[in-house]
Amino acid sequence: MDPLTIGLFGLIATLVLICLRVPIGFALAGLAILCTYLFFGFKYGDEFQATKAFYPTLSLISSNVFEFLHSYPLSMVPLFIALGHIAYHANITTDIYFAVRVWLARVPGGLAMASAIGCTGFSAITGSSLACASAMGRICIPEMMRFNYSPQLATSTVAIGGTLGALIPPSILFIMYGLFTEQSVNKLFLAGVIPGLLSLLGILIVVFIWSRLKPEAAPISDEMYSARERWQATLRAWPAISLFAVIIGGIYGGIFTATEAAAVSMFIALSYGVFARKLSWENFLQAMKDTALQSATIFFIAVCAKMFVAFVSLTGLTHEVISLIDHYQMPDWAILLMITLIYLVMGMMLDPLGIMLLTLPFVVPLIEGMGYDLIWFGVVVVKLLEIGLITPPVGLNVFIINSVVNNRIPVHSIFRGVINFLAMDLVVFALIVIFPILSLFLPNSL
Repeated sequence: MDPLTIGLFGLIATLVLICLRVPIGFALAGLAILCTYLFFGFKYGDEFQATKAFYPTLSLISSNVFEFLHSYPLSMVPLFIALGHIAYHANITTDIYFAVRVWLARVPGGLAMASAIGCTGFSAITGSSLACASAMGRICIPEMMRFNYSPQLATSTVAIGGTLGALIPPSILFIMYGLFTEQSVNKLFLAGVIPGLLSLLGILIVVFIWSRLKPEAAPISDEMYSARERWQATLRAWPAISLFAVIIGGIYGGIFTATEAAAVSMFIALSYGVFARKLSWENFLQAMKDTALQSATIFFIAVCAKMFVAFVSLTGLTHEVISLIDHYQMPDWAILLMITLIYLVMGMMLDPLGIMLLTLPFVVPLIEGMGYDLIWFGVVVVKLLEIGLITPPVGLNVFIINSVVNNRIPVHSIFRGVINFLAMDLVVFALIVIFPILSLFLPNSL
């Protein structure tokens, strides 16, 4: 059995298992180990040599896992996750929402806009889209419903706002992309700032148009706040603003690396929570438990993906795919369109991290061969994964929002609201693709 046949078998079998709802980590690791074993078994001739294949397989798998887990940049993953959980329990992330809510109280769709901006602030600290949707959904949706906002507008705003956690630094997806493509996480973080703010602007435009066309969907609040109350609310949000400034300002100013930024910002959040008496011992322990669980899940999927990447590299499957595309002389725009469609379709069925780690071994060499910047492509991939979080039938953010409201608002109703934002998201994606400077301006000026 030749290596290419084994590679194709492994790839197709993995996709079949994933479609059968086998957890992606088990599918990647199981097929990687089996196919690596077959590769070494048939390496010595047409006859399968079971005993000779055992030790090379074990050596390759164990060495790849060891090297990956002992990667220094990987340590920022649990640090940023811990930062998010600590900031949430210390009310740092929610203060941004309440500050913006006070300023936009008399603006049409003001509460929805405040929710989107609050999600942005939450994302700038936690780096997790799903955590953002879950946490902010519990805060923002009841508040909007209290002021008679349309259920579709209330839920879809938080669902789309939650996706900003994938793009606005610190982003777990950017960290994993940087590790697997050997790109600078510092530059990836900076590359996501302008596209992330552009995505936020798109959300605000949709909310404004929605509230103008259907005023009954977003009634103007009758609450009145004095200038003093507005500034007091703004001052309460200083810890969140400080954390974002530490992360982005520290990296952009060359003061410390992304890993050091994770450690410093987590220490600041912890110190604030303790000294301001907003973080109890019980909440701290809960934050650490949640961090351990989330980190372990991410590490497990990443390790399994690393095994799969090693197996794909071993069989030469990526080289064959590139040779096939070169043979048909496909133009760059056609390849980019094909990659975009693959991500959009897979985004309808799988979680973002799994999609990224499954596809990178194939798409990154193509992008490199075309001469495109991998930092820019990282933003393109993460934006596509962000869109996948809200696309039916398995938009994870939509189902999280549905669980937050205890199924009182049907999933199909939330999806109908999300479609209004999805159109604007595709416009933002097109701008990112057409104008790479939007992603590369900050990294190139570093």
